[in-house]
Amino acid sequence: MTIARRLFCGFAALSLCFIASTASAEDGKWVSLFDGETLDGWEKVGNEKSVWKVEDGAIAGSGPPSMLVNTTGPYKNFRYRAEIKINDGGNSGLYFRTTRKPGFTDGYEAQIDSTHTDPIRTGSIYGMCHVYKQHVKPGTWFTYDLEVRDDVWRGRNMTRIKVTVDGNELYEYLDFDLTFKEGHFAFQQHDPGSKVHIRKVEVMELP
Repeated sequence: MTIARRLFCGFAALSLCFIASTASAEDGKWVSLFDGETLDGWEKVGNEKSVWKVEDGAIAGSGPPSMLVNTTGPYKNFRYRAEIKINDGGNSGLYFRTTRKPGFTDGYEAQIDSTHTDPIRTGSIYGMCHVYKQHVKPGTWFTYDLEVRDDVWRGRNMTRIKVTVDGNELYEYLDFDLTFKEGHFAFQQHDPGSKVHIRKVEVMELP
């Protein structure tokens, strides 16, 4: 991460969050992407031995590395939220603006990690804005809420990403590189020691 990006990561959290209030997210409509019973609308990409299934009303990921990709979209400007639980020592990621056949570096990744050996914790945008404080205990359900939209700041085009965990707005990251233009949503199965559970996956498209 460059020095400029670190500054914007911190500065956005302190000074720019009020700008996000101008978005008309409340005027949109939430659309469910998971029916609570099947994986309709989702596709596994990666190691065939990786397991994605529905158990007790939630998507469960385990086994070798893979991605579970939502087949709707692509999406550009939106709010996106999901209820997630990661095991002790587990690692996963909530991907947005990714491809239909993604690898781990395709698209933005909101990190899911409470106690993994990787110290970059839940609330981070991996490789861009890192959070090292533990905001969520392992084995505990929490809500990830992201607001993503292209915007202009002081005459410069950028992508604005607001990150909220369990109702606590952590920061707003400004990506002046416009790294990923639009794409799909996905969840990551990181390694055989990780077990991630996901429920209530919803998107609200924004202008």
